[in-house]
Amino acid sequence: MHQNRSGSPGDPSQHIPTDGVVAIVGVGLIGGSIAAAIKAHHPGWTVVGFGRDPGRLDEAREAGLIDVAQEIDGPPTDPQADFAVVCTPVGRIAQDVRAIARHCRDGAVITDGGSVKATICRDAAGSLERGIEFVGSHPLAGSEKQGWRHASASLFQQKTCVVTPTAENSESAVSMVESFWRSLGANVASMSPQDHDRILALTSHLPHVTASALAGLIQAGDFDAFAGTGFRDTTRVAAGDAELWTQIFIANQKEVTAALDRFSEQLSRFRSAIEQQDSQAISDMLAAAAAARKRLDHECD
Repeated sequence: MHQNRSGSPGDPSQHIPTDGVVAIVGVGLIGGSIAAAIKAHHPGWTVVGFGRDPGRLDEAREAGLIDVAQEIDGPPTDPQADFAVVCTPVGRIAQDVRAIARHCRDGAVITDGGSVKATICRDAAGSLERGIEFVGSHPLAGSEKQGWRHASASLFQQKTCVVTPTAENSESAVSMVESFWRSLGANVASMSPQDHDRILALTSHLPHVTASALAGLIQAGDFDAFAGTGFRDTTRVAAGDAELWTQIFIANQKEVTAALDRFSEQLSRFRSAIEQQDSQAISDMLAAAAAARKRLDHECD
């Protein structure tokens, strides 16, 4: 199904010159953290931040996070980018891949940080010219916080980044994307866009739905004083950007609804056991869940 490639740190200088130009579209938490990590690991690279809010880009440039601020819909830049990462909401990534391609040199490689891959990989690659390639990727790192002011150069350290090549991608372009993420500290796993969407629906998208549904039960605020650590931990991700997550759910609708069906079945098993006061069934399900959670903690150590 997928291949783990977490061994060597990789050497993106094999593809990106030591004085290369890297474009980042969307200088928010993820894009800003990529910029910060580049500054830490590749000080010779020039980081060009692209977006549609000149004021916000200028602030990031003045803070030293990016070297150049550029409106993505403006005229092509000089020098043009050797490599680009699109970190905008999933509903806009394909459009922004086509837009940033105008600012890239011939044969450049573009990747992204989107949480959904099948639709993006299908829509982003079709109209690229001049030998420019798009290879999808998704760093499994982030926060409910937003904006470049929360960026961290260590955000990707020992985190998994999923790279989702397609049959249309060249080996050199895929290698370039994998090496780039490894050089920022990430462990790389490679799989198809479809496998990514099926797995992430269960491990990322479903948790956000369930956290939001649970947090929504106390919207009136009547029980806030009684929401302890367990409730707050369980619903932490519900504080994420509503528009961004709406786009993710819509873009991955088939896999998210399938994951919701599986979760509903699990809830029904719990409900039935509790209703029937079946202590053994309840205990077995809780023990299985505890073992799964402890396994995750062990893998993070």
